[in-house]
Amino acid sequence: MTDLLTTLLSERDWLLADGATGTNLFAAGLEAGEAPELWNVDAPEKIRALHDGFIEAGSDLILTNSFGGTRYRLKLHNAEDRVYELNKRAAEIARKAVEASGRQVVVAGSMGPTGELLEPVGALSMEDAVAAFEEQAKGLIDGGADVLWAETISSEEEIRAAAQAAANLDAPFCGTLSFDTAGRTMMGVTSASYAEMSQELPATPIAFGANCGVGASDLLRTVLGMNQTAPGAVLIAKANAGIPKYVDGKIEYDGTPELMAQYARLARRSGARIIGGCCGTMPVHLVAMRAALEEGDFEAPPALDEIEAQTGGFSSADDGLGGAGAAPKRERRGRRRG
Repeated sequence: MTDLLTTLLSERDWLLADGATGTNLFAAGLEAGEAPELWNVDAPEKIRALHDGFIEAGSDLILTNSFGGTRYRLKLHNAEDRVYELNKRAAEIARKAVEASGRQVVVAGSMGPTGELLEPVGALSMEDAVAAFEEQAKGLIDGGADVLWAETISSEEEIRAAAQAAANLDAPFCGTLSFDTAGRTMMGVTSASYAEMSQELPATPIAFGANCGVGASDLLRTVLGMNQTAPGAVLIAKANAGIPKYVDGKIEYDGTPELMAQYARLARRSGARIIGGCCGTMPVHLVAMRAALEEGDFEAPPALDEIEAQTGGFSSADDGLGGAGAAPKRERRGRRRG
């Protein structure tokens, strides 16, 4: 594997990542409960269109369609014996999109959570978790991924398992956690503890950070906490495009391109160098985000009041750090609606 990501980071102040996989595939006809990974074989033209849209919008890094690509997730669709095939195909489709673009774009091999709880909380052993991620990673690498990219992880044990798999394969690695519970992950990890832990993982990540969660404001506060704990680290910010709501029986996100442009500027000021979107983020959002980032001249880190004013209220008054950097203790305003 080449380490294109490190090369681009040495040349560029920031990189624009891509947007949502699921949201865009649902718009393309994916049904609820259907495994997106199966489309790598059954509807490859739709996956290619997804990547093409992100690249045309200006993304410098795209994630493969392999978020649920471990055997534990694929078992839900009777596809646990197709791990290598589906992940390799995911990377191949992304690689072909990059080659056709004529630009240097990083292909990041997406590795989402297994859906299982690791010991001592659950029944999945560390050994089996590492084996599952390694099985997935082999397909991604052979398909042409530049870097392994664990995302939406909640527990220390699971991010360690993903990093160990990368270390076993001597592959470049990045990892993002989802901080969706009062400044913590579902399993209690804080921004500060993850920033500290990242340097002790079996594979030291090229970049680490946060994705998904409960809104741009909370994610920005998390990134600020990481930057304070590990100044100088390459941080990742991949926030949802606003807040989900049901419209005609479907989930839609209310974040406008203007809101995501504000978020992108604030993310860069908060210390993130790889900035993209998660759920709800479409190419139109990325176009606005890239334009905002290209304005340059970023100011000092934003105050929490500024984040709140530009991207909406925080979901909790606590950032998970025991009060340090917590949102002001006053009545919260509602999140900005698109």
